[in-house]
Amino acid sequence: MDAYSEDLRQKIVQALRERRMNKSEAARAFGVSLSSVKRYAKAAREGRSLSPGKAPGKKPLLDEKARRLLEADLKERPFAKLSDRQEYLKKVAGVSVSESTLSRALRKMGFGRKKGRWVPVSETSS
Repeated sequence: MDAYSEDLRQKIVQALRERRMNKSEAARAFGVSLSSVKRYAKAAREGRSLSPGKAPGKKPLLDEKARRLLEADLKERPFAKLSDRQEYLKKVAGVSVSESTLSRALRKMGFGRKKGRWVPVSETSS
């Protein structure tokens, strides 16, 4: 589920302050949970931002530096195996990832396999 927009959060706080609406009324009127209304009211009272925070989750195993190195390696050695790329990343960037993770990262970067080499997906449609 996506976070509620900052605009909606501000409207809820505004309704609590200006219209003197109680928290349970505001929750029903805006279609959000009572705990959300309480959280937004507390944040506003403490002067904190009402904008949604970053969603929790794991950090990506390949940082931006490793991605750039991987992209350069793809252009330099398009026929290299995933195991070779694994070793390259471990030596150059100090990043140890599985072949599966490496393959998913390459797909996410827009590369696909065609006849043993990694190429941008736009070139595979021809």
